[in-house]
Amino acid sequence: MRSSVIILLCLLFAEAVAQPVADLPDDFLSKDFHRERREKLREMLPKNSVAVFFAAPVRNRSNDVNYVFHQNPDFYYLTGYREPHAVLLVFKEKQRAADGSAYDEIVFAQPRNERFEQWTGRRLGPNGVKERLGFEQVFNNFDFARYNVDFNKFDQILFFDFHNDVRDVPRDSADLYDLIEQFKAKVNYPSDKTLSIAREPEKNKLNTSDLPRMMSRLRGIKTQDEIALLRKAVDISCMGQREVMRAIRPGMSEREIQGIHEFVFKKYQAEDVGYPSIVGAGHNGCILHYEDNYRPEVSNKELILMDLGAEYRGYTADVTRTIPVSGKFSPEQKQIYELVLRAQRAAEKLGKPGVNFSDLSDVTRKVIGEGLLELGIIKDERQSRRFYPHGCCHHIGLDVHDRGEYDVLQENMVITIEPGIYIPEGSDCDPKWWNIAVRIEDDYLITKDGIERLSTLAPNTVEEIEALMKEPSPLDDFVLPELKSKKD
Repeated sequence: MRSSVIILLCLLFAEAVAQPVADLPDDFLSKDFHRERREKLREMLPKNSVAVFFAAPVRNRSNDVNYVFHQNPDFYYLTGYREPHAVLLVFKEKQRAADGSAYDEIVFAQPRNERFEQWTGRRLGPNGVKERLGFEQVFNNFDFARYNVDFNKFDQILFFDFHNDVRDVPRDSADLYDLIEQFKAKVNYPSDKTLSIAREPEKNKLNTSDLPRMMSRLRGIKTQDEIALLRKAVDISCMGQREVMRAIRPGMSEREIQGIHEFVFKKYQAEDVGYPSIVGAGHNGCILHYEDNYRPEVSNKELILMDLGAEYRGYTADVTRTIPVSGKFSPEQKQIYELVLRAQRAAEKLGKPGVNFSDLSDVTRKVIGEGLLELGIIKDERQSRRFYPHGCCHHIGLDVHDRGEYDVLQENMVITIEPGIYIPEGSDCDPKWWNIAVRIEDDYLITKDGIERLSTLAPNTVEEIEALMKEPSPLDDFVLPELKSKKD
């Protein structure tokens, strides 16, 4: 009896002690934002349906070390919940509980556990989810297995199909692996996982095709709260670019330059990078998603391409600058750089509601094709894809390549415009162009009648870049004397 009382007191203590609010930043999205997003989704759901969302899996890095947890962006968007092993149900119509009360959403969240929290950090628990995130129906995740949700009564059950590698934690019967298995059992998920139902939802209750489209429609148009966070993420990313322009000098390593960017991100309270940082000098810049950043020394004859984005309160920027390590562009580097900038400016001029996404890409490809032909690098404009192999624009938000529709631009979309030219060594052109790689990427808000460049803090013209690179850096005192002399 005494031990039972002690256990009960411990559980009550664990449920009562949540992370102090004073320990948290005060500019996370509000519970009202997330509630309104769920209402918008509910309006889109078909009659007599339920949408099911799972938290992101915990990813193993190696042995007993996991990666820092990053929530499924759709789950965060709808809930604000930043913990694993959880399920969200959003119902189209009101449901009736056993006591007669009505509800239209349920969350199954991690329980409080004093022993686990000592190792891995505080949890909200059901009471915390109610208080801080504004849900009324919240249960421990281990209740999901026995909770009486009659999925058979719904005409459609919408969810994202299961393609992730989710590991089972044997000692936890309510981890994400078990929650998914319990859901599959409740809805008679086909054992062969072929899910032809995705193509013929009218013949089956299970619908894995419509929810991605709904979430893209929602997340592609940003609210004012989201735009404020994206502005902050973009500004922080630009400050990283500015500081590197001041601090860089021949002999630095790619990793050191990456470190300056990411130090600035942390200085301004960004939680993380939105994607693996790309810092490629010389020929490494010709690798579009170069992430090794291993090169021990950069040369004063090279350009360095830096594609980095700070993640702030879940929202990520995506800003690329290409600068000369020496502080001054060579004639060939300047010609390629200004060609890429002309292409970006041409797309900017088109940017406004009602314009097709493809029009932005087409105009950048046209400008670059004509320019490469004029420089003698190609013999036919159609060959430009050899040196400009990627698209021009994408949404940014909770993902760096965010959910959103790619038909026409709409007010309050936030997108990138990022033309580039990459000329690897051995290309069929004059060797003076070899190993020149330039990408200029800025972030834009589509306004009511035009476009606003958000990333203005990071200069992107030749003159502005060269002027900023002459300025001293507060990091100069940390540089080895022999490297400092190379800049002086």
